[in-house]
Amino acid sequence: MTGTKVICFANNKGGSGKSTTCSNVGYGLSALGKKVLLVDGDMQLNLSLSLFEEEQVLDFARSEKNLYEGIRRQADLTGFIVKSPFENLDLIPSSTLMCSIEYELFTKWQREYILKKCMANIVSSGAYDYILIDAPPTLGGWVMNILCASDAVIIPVESSPWGMFGLANMFEFLGEVRQIAPNLETGGVVITKVDTRKSYFRQTLDTLKELDGVKVFDTYIRVDSGVEWSQDNHVPIMAYRKNSRSAREYMELTREVVQRFERGSTVCIRN
Repeated sequence: MTGTKVICFANNKGGSGKSTTCSNVGYGLSALGKKVLLVDGDMQLNLSLSLFEEEQVLDFARSEKNLYEGIRRQADLTGFIVKSPFENLDLIPSSTLMCSIEYELFTKWQREYILKKCMANIVSSGAYDYILIDAPPTLGGWVMNILCASDAVIIPVESSPWGMFGLANMFEFLGEVRQIAPNLETGGVVITKVDTRKSYFRQTLDTLKELDGVKVFDTYIRVDSGVEWSQDNHVPIMAYRKNSRSAREYMELTREVVQRFERGSTVCIRN
């Protein structure tokens, strides 16, 4: 891989495991020795909560050191980065005020590229191998900003009857974004919240594989109560319970991400 790779995690349906996948792939990459920056683009603050206690996250949200303030000022986001408790893993936290980000963007010149411009110095510095952005479960100007700032999008899809609902709208939206960001890759679809005892998982997989030009990651993430406990303790599952099934699955997914974006690379976990 040459330079910093910017990947966003997006799905217009909530409950897809998007933030959890973003945080755990980010931690997995850091465990592989990569320098990683996570960007919390969602007013729900879940990505920030995956690394910090609730009180600290709310302090970030109330301060001037969060993504909303950076975008509102159209500032260089370098100054909005905070160190996480984990090696090689940093964060630009979110704010509940992100609910009004569409209003902030509406009157701005070239509003689709504001996030890209605000991140330009971070990307060009080469300080990070990966920048992972957690997008909110919507389709609109802010998500378009996130996609335009990204090299690739990974789409987590819940293995459930409603998990596939709206996916066609997501792909249609990506088609619109590519009119102004033609180099945006679809990095792949990852199936989450899988219960292998239920036949719907196989139906979800078969439906996705029938879609033209859509890559589906080989690794899928099964339902595991350990993930909820890790969220309650504000740490990624691989840090909370590294020998759990979900931790192993997220590490395998991380390896797939590296192999997809760093073709020919050798993947070694650091001690």
